[in-house]
Amino acid sequence: MSAPTGTPGLTAPPGTPQWRRLDPRTLLVHCGWMAAPLGSLALTALATGGRISSRAWISLAAIAASFAVITAIGLVRWGRTAFRVTPDSFEVRTGLLTRRLRSVPLHRIRTVDLTASPLHRLLGVTVLRAGTAGSGDTGGELRLDSLTRNQAHLLQAELLARADVEAGTADPVLARVSRRWLRYAPLTFWVVGGVFVAVGSLYRALDGMGIEPWKIGFVQRAFSEFGAGILWLTIPAALLGVLVLGSVGAVALYIENWWNYRLEWADARTLRVHRGLFTTRSVTIEQDRLRGVLLREPLLLRAGGGATVRAVAGGLGNREENRRRSVMLPPAPRPQALRVARGALRMPLPDTELTSPAPLTPHPRAALRRRRVRGVLYAVLPGTALLAGTGVAFTPVLLHCAWIYAVVSTPLVLWLARDAYRNLGHGIRGGLLVTRSGTFSRDTLALERKAVVAWTFTTSPATRRAGLVTLTAAVAAGEDGYRIPDLSAAEAPAFAAAAAPGIIEEFLEQPRP
Repeated sequence: MSAPTGTPGLTAPPGTPQWRRLDPRTLLVHCGWMAAPLGSLALTALATGGRISSRAWISLAAIAASFAVITAIGLVRWGRTAFRVTPDSFEVRTGLLTRRLRSVPLHRIRTVDLTASPLHRLLGVTVLRAGTAGSGDTGGELRLDSLTRNQAHLLQAELLARADVEAGTADPVLARVSRRWLRYAPLTFWVVGGVFVAVGSLYRALDGMGIEPWKIGFVQRAFSEFGAGILWLTIPAALLGVLVLGSVGAVALYIENWWNYRLEWADARTLRVHRGLFTTRSVTIEQDRLRGVLLREPLLLRAGGGATVRAVAGGLGNREENRRRSVMLPPAPRPQALRVARGALRMPLPDTELTSPAPLTPHPRAALRRRRVRGVLYAVLPGTALLAGTGVAFTPVLLHCAWIYAVVSTPLVLWLARDAYRNLGHGIRGGLLVTRSGTFSRDTLALERKAVVAWTFTTSPATRRAGLVTLTAAVAAGEDGYRIPDLSAAEAPAFAAAAAPGIIEEFLEQPRP
């Protein structure tokens, strides 16, 4: 990866590290955006029998002009971008008229991630992102587009070489993907939501090409046959079709995201997640920035005995980046999730402390009443009132639907409220703060107590009357704050003081002598 000789501005005094350049195939990556508009034009021509409208020709001319501009910008960017690794820092130099030099000390680099989209993989290049300590957004990371695979892996090892290597460590691989895990793919949101997302995306694409989906022949025939059929047969058939398509899509998405998944200790201080079929990803998490783990069990996945694991760590980018990069384990068996959580924290956590409500302190019964009342007010009453009002205005049939909805939804809401209450719990386990809450997604958080930097006490008129308070632990990692809902207002201050000493003691009332 030596710099090209004779290149102005890239020479360095003897004995200093040489500046290196990106791979020239970066220019082809910059042109990858053309695939979508050119594909739209091709589909338009195919749908119209080869007739191209004037608007399409104008779009093609705009694409050609944009191609020329983007190519020129990409050529300049490639020619004026260079990087090097010195004994103390990682430096990236960019800019044409205004030269910019970004230098980050190596000891502040926390993550070095590699990402390769299908286009990158086709061209044999990879994107490298180096995240720094305290970088809460994308402005705090250094990005290089694009390096060859060998260059990227060598640079990743070079940047992470500062980590201490301890002898006698255990098996570095914490988890590998198993084909049996595919059965958990349909137990996620994408089994239904993915179908509507795909249909909506297809509709927008056709509408952008000037094609009205409702006028396509087979679409019209499908709707006419659906309306002419018996509803009590066609509606279940349609729902079954959505579930089948959603399940197939969820499995395909699972394979794409988690193909060749492996969670391992790259060295004694760095966790690495490698995954992806068409778009490969390699995310590193330094142990010094790992503040805890989040065991997440959505309702369907929990019913199937599965769970996922996320890292609570700093240096993973802004909130959206953190949600994508913090996943350490895909939907998998719950025992596997527990092993990953314990292995990542390197602490002997018994299974019951992360899954069973018994070891954790339960919340007051007022929390159960609050969930029952909210369920009735926000789910049962609005739906019943809407159906009843519509029935009075239009047809008496909806009046029967209203009381049927009330009869069916009330016990369901009460059951969900009971489940949500049973999942509430909090406790202190050695150096960890453990909390659990939620019913549609039961989340169990094991957080290092020393990571808590502040507490927030939140109440409302309803919670004050019930003697409850929501406690939020502010952490410089993950989601920045984690809620413990509906604690006893009388016990919450003492719990906060015990969980993270030295933060709120001065605000507590001292006993009089």
